[in-house]
Amino acid sequence: MNRRVLGSAGALAAILFVSIAHQVNRPVLAAHGLPEPPALLADTGLYVDGSLTVVRPGNRSFVPQYPLWSDGLSKPRWIYLPPGTTIDGNDEHDWKFPVGTKLWKQFSLKDRKVETRLLWKASADGWVTGSYLWNEAGTEAVLAPAEGVPDVLEVAPGRRISIPSRTDCTACHGTKPPAPLGFNALQLSSDRDPNAIHGEKLGPDALTVVQLSTERLLAHARPDLAQNPPRIRTANADTRAALGYLAANCGVCHDGKGEIAALGPTLRHRDLVADGDAVARSLINQPTRWQLPGIPDGHTVLVKPGAPDGSALLVRMRSRAPSSQMPPLGSVVRDQHAVETLARWIASYPLKPR
Repeated sequence: MNRRVLGSAGALAAILFVSIAHQVNRPVLAAHGLPEPPALLADTGLYVDGSLTVVRPGNRSFVPQYPLWSDGLSKPRWIYLPPGTTIDGNDEHDWKFPVGTKLWKQFSLKDRKVETRLLWKASADGWVTGSYLWNEAGTEAVLAPAEGVPDVLEVAPGRRISIPSRTDCTACHGTKPPAPLGFNALQLSSDRDPNAIHGEKLGPDALTVVQLSTERLLAHARPDLAQNPPRIRTANADTRAALGYLAANCGVCHDGKGEIAALGPTLRHRDLVADGDAVARSLINQPTRWQLPGIPDGHTVLVKPGAPDGSALLVRMRSRAPSSQMPPLGSVVRDQHAVETLARWIASYPLKPR
């Protein structure tokens, strides 16, 4: 496929429909014996039969209080829990989902649907991922190839987004095992952060820990979860918002586990809920292996109080160069609002309680 064809999502969708038409209704096994995602978004269960506009009533909307930056695209989200099942909330920061759980996230630019991603727990320890590409008219959406699709839409001058490969999906969601990222106790807390960067309003039917508890969809959770929902514990509202943004956009990888654990920072929800100010202090003057240009080797730090331009964390947030961008995946346009907000936070640190 050439770049001219890829520039038209409608043309690409037509090509993909031809290539997968013979596979529709034919069972296919993906890696590790898991089922292949349905070839058409219409067959995933998101919408009522015969529609790609009316969401099936059993699918519940949710709104993470600290959304992941996705180049300014809007992202409504839904979850499906099989009837009679519950989420195991014994570990407040690591919920376990029943087999059959499905989550969807729809990416739209203004009123144009671009992509819908599916995360489906198809077995006790296996999640299936799939990305669906919409045609320009918003009337059809087909499963993208496993290797993804580059350059499907220009979101800023000279900047085009791509449909991620399934390898990219597991790079963020993990492989041992994969898991949802935006559906957890902190993200669904009813104690919402009013200063959350890009915070979205809760719809009337959006799930929170209160609804999950009231409807008995969350098992083994602490009894006072609905009355005392989790929040990032800090003495300063700006620190709370900064940590929430970093947790959502950086904490997926920087969770104190895996190959980069020694590189820091660590932005685990359990630490933020226990003592967010301690997490903030751990970023201050913390040496980093990535070195700022013009700074002597070994002297670059994550956050240098009073010096945003001398803070590697902010410099890497601003960058979209492959050698320095953070996060390294999922964005081609820097989050200017977040950059400016974090810059003010760094310039003013330490902040007075408020």
